Amino acid sequence: MKLVTAIIKPFKLDDVRSALSEIGVQGVTVTEVKGFGRQRGHTELYRGAEYVVDFLPKLKLEIATSADQLDQIVDTIIAAASTGKIGDGKIFVSELEQVVRIRTGETGEEAI
Repeated sequence: MKLVTAIIKPFKLDDVRSALSEIGVQGVTVTEVKGFGRQRGHTELYRGAEYVVDFLPKLKLEIATSADQLDQIVDTIIAAASTGKIGDGKIFVSELEQVVRIRTGETGEEAI
């Protein structure tokens, strides 16, 4: 089992969610986060004064999946979240040791 963690721009959420639904992904956890990468933030003008926004708003998506659906999920996120501009985000894939469904006690891929 794998855990896919994707950091995307907030306005791309609907596109990514729809694309994931089309390929049969049933569960996604979404968290509002802030951060920066190569973008290094930006400056904004507010009431005539400039200030630096170091951390940009992003969304973190977490998807638990079986290894056989991993490549399809990653490709789908890339296609739906890409704008071709800096700050599109990152996808991290990590090993998922165990999953337990609290309601039924199911474990492993049955719990996903």
